[in-house]
Amino acid sequence: MKKLQMVDLHSQYLNIRNEIDKGIREVIDSCAFINGPAVKQFQENLERYLGVKHVIPCANGTDALQVSMMALGLQPGDEVITSSFTFIATAEVIALLRLTPVLVDVDPGTYNIDPQAIRNAITPKTKAIVPVHLFGQAAPMEEIMEIAREHNLYVIEDNCQAIGCDYIFDDGTTKKAGTIGHIGCTSFFPSKNLGCYGDGGAIFTNDDELAKQMRVVVNHGMTVRYYHDYVGVNSRLDSIQAAILNAKLPHLDHYAARRREAAAFYDEAFANHPNLKIPGRYPKSNHVFHQYTLVLEGVDRKALIDYLASCEIPAMIYYPVPLHLQKAYLDPRYKPGDFPVTEYLCHHVISLPIHTELEEEQLLYITHNILDFINQ
Repeated sequence: MKKLQMVDLHSQYLNIRNEIDKGIREVIDSCAFINGPAVKQFQENLERYLGVKHVIPCANGTDALQVSMMALGLQPGDEVITSSFTFIATAEVIALLRLTPVLVDVDPGTYNIDPQAIRNAITPKTKAIVPVHLFGQAAPMEEIMEIAREHNLYVIEDNCQAIGCDYIFDDGTTKKAGTIGHIGCTSFFPSKNLGCYGDGGAIFTNDDELAKQMRVVVNHGMTVRYYHDYVGVNSRLDSIQAAILNAKLPHLDHYAARRREAAAFYDEAFANHPNLKIPGRYPKSNHVFHQYTLVLEGVDRKALIDYLASCEIPAMIYYPVPLHLQKAYLDPRYKPGDFPVTEYLCHHVISLPIHTELEEEQLLYITHNILDFINQ
């Protein structure tokens, strides 16, 4: 059996090696390393895939969030609502821009932001909502957009874990996650469903003026070379990473299907077990399974992780500490117990290997050992 990894990037590379190597060679031969043809090609390819008017490539997913908030003209003290159960980058950029992060609880089934909690958190200072499409499935966007319209708020979708996910509206139409709000953001970190071999990110919008502003912000605030009308940043997707993403993008739907197959195997193995809660499914979204995350009930999580490590099975905790209890973000507005669902998840979740190259032998080995430990 092949060595188990949370994400097997090398095996994935071997399957598309010729496409990857060809793209990299073309960039090196052209020496167009920054803003070269590969970046423009990837931008257009991703626009077509997502069905969105504008894709603005940038250096990483964190920059994508920051540039979005800068382009919207949010001012220090403005409040931005987001989930306390997410990666730190979501709140990090809010704090860096001297905005006020307003944290709320999540749905216990999908782990995504709770719309009622959003409603309860809105004040006259609220200017934006950042729903996180956590672990690969969309947040309840139709309801979130309704809330945003009622209160004249911006919606920035943190789509760093759910690229390729489809959202199904009440009328049966679908849109890709990240293209429903005013702005969508994603990351191309290597372990993502669509990952490059370094850092990378992108911003999406259907708003022409916002797109124009974000293209200025990512390029030092320049409207004309060496003329800086705005405060900007230096955030670019380099051409080699764009070439890698161009090679991978046509395979993205296949990658999602392979992840779903692995998730279905886990589901069947763990279904109805009293100590294991499989990931909930939101009926208005499919799931692209950036992570497969179980909730453990009555199981010593550390002992299980140690046991799996002894079997050479990796496992991770996403996330061990909620944002409102992180040392850097401690705030007198929040205290332990304020977000019971988030805090429960942080103490009970465990994520298992899930990627495009998982084989049945590996899945059998993982599930057998988990059940063997729990049932002993």
